[in-house]
Amino acid sequence: MTDDTTSRLTDWFAARLPGASDVRLDGKDRLETGHSAEMLMFTLRWNDGTEQARDVVVRLEPPSPGLLEPYDIPRQFEIIRALEPTEVRVPPALWLDASGEVLGRPFFVMDRVDGDVFEREVPADLADDPARARRMCESLIEQLAAIHMIDLAATGLDRLDDGHTHLDRELARWIGEVNRWQKGTLPGFELLHTTLQETKPDPCPRITLVHGDPKPGNFAFVGSEVSAVFDWEMTTVGDPLADIGWAEVAWMTPSFTSFPETHSADEFVEYYEQLTGIEVRNREWYRALESFKMAVIMFVGGMLFDGEHTDDLRMADMGAVAPILTHIALGELGVTVMPDSGPATPRQERVDEIRARRAP
Repeated sequence: MTDDTTSRLTDWFAARLPGASDVRLDGKDRLETGHSAEMLMFTLRWNDGTEQARDVVVRLEPPSPGLLEPYDIPRQFEIIRALEPTEVRVPPALWLDASGEVLGRPFFVMDRVDGDVFEREVPADLADDPARARRMCESLIEQLAAIHMIDLAATGLDRLDDGHTHLDRELARWIGEVNRWQKGTLPGFELLHTTLQETKPDPCPRITLVHGDPKPGNFAFVGSEVSAVFDWEMTTVGDPLADIGWAEVAWMTPSFTSFPETHSADEFVEYYEQLTGIEVRNREWYRALESFKMAVIMFVGGMLFDGEHTDDLRMADMGAVAPILTHIALGELGVTVMPDSGPATPRQERVDEIRARRAP
């Protein structure tokens, strides 16, 4: 951060600490985790008669155009605040700036909680401890069940949506993103969307909070227990089986959930059903729906790179995955003849240009 930004942010914190003096920010670092938001992590220090310190994380709205739009920082803050008294382990949300006047974009501040996040790389000590990894899977499933079991009315989260049109909203939202970014006909996406609509089952009869992105990398762990659940930007009210479909798709990506000694997807579903009493039906369709959603997000990342909105090669890699996920989803729906993907990935000359620019 620039000195001016640091000064403005320090003044903003001071206004939220009545009676505090010598307010300062130590160890200001940008976190490079995640693709959809930017974060700053530092220690907030002040004096109120004694020296005080608090480790905090600032989550900023990403610049537009972005991966997930519209991106609603106040909504995320309110969701986390509402969940704090529940069994769902969320980092305490402290303060919100919805104006964008301090950092140029809205942001909220939350406590930095203890815990390790395992996105893709898993340390050797965990790989060598199958009992711990298995318990981590159970703790993750328990937290997902807790999300689906909260009282929507008591928490006030029923205001997010009534939930009855969730699946239709999802299909409309993600094909809308395809239409917004496409540069030509995309037969794979078109067939997948049509087939999902034509085969859509009756939704789960229970309406719940839906996290929207319950992948392993959105759970922090202390030892073998979940210490916090992150990334609530796609959260809504609706069909809990959408979360199960997303989790199933993510379950076998390289992480602790993919170890042979841990829960299979079938065991995951069985344990979830025991915890919630929710019957998990039509698993292939929900996996296809969530693979469609993943594919669209990957496609948007690729188009952001292709359109020179970012030079982040991770976005190019995301774009390359979009056709693979589309074909996986079609396979879940019984489609055996795969259509051409169309211009669903970044141009190779654009990828080569950025790689050449970054070569030593």
